[in-house]
Amino acid sequence: MEHVNSTTQLGQFYSVTQLANHLGVTARAVRFYEDKGLISPRRAGNNRVYTLRDRARMILILRGKKLGFSLREIREYLDLYDVDPTRARQLRALLKAVNSRILQLEDQRIALDQTLADLREVKSQTATALEALEGIRRATG
Repeated sequence: MEHVNSTTQLGQFYSVTQLANHLGVTARAVRFYEDKGLISPRRAGNNRVYTLRDRARMILILRGKKLGFSLREIREYLDLYDVDPTRARQLRALLKAVNSRILQLEDQRIALDQTLADLREVKSQTATALEALEGIRRATG
């Protein structure tokens, strides 16, 4: 299906392939989010027709996934847009989710830093033990 430029109420249309290419994902990924109910394209015969709204939702979905939000969290955020046209509830929910994600990532960073320190200590101890064994072998051999 060809990309149609239109000045109708729906605006610009995309096929699944065009939308996927535009967003840098696979058509399968677009269909996945459709199957999960996060986007709802229209139908033109047997073809899916994606609007600018679907494109905007996909951008938000992909951004949410990149930032580590679950599909459930992304759905809740998207659903708020339909409930509150002022977007105040949506923005408050986003702020709360972002703050929570920041805390989660900071906790992960602390755990990661500790794991790296532990691994460096094991590396140092192992290298020292190996050097000692090689020294004993040279002295006795």
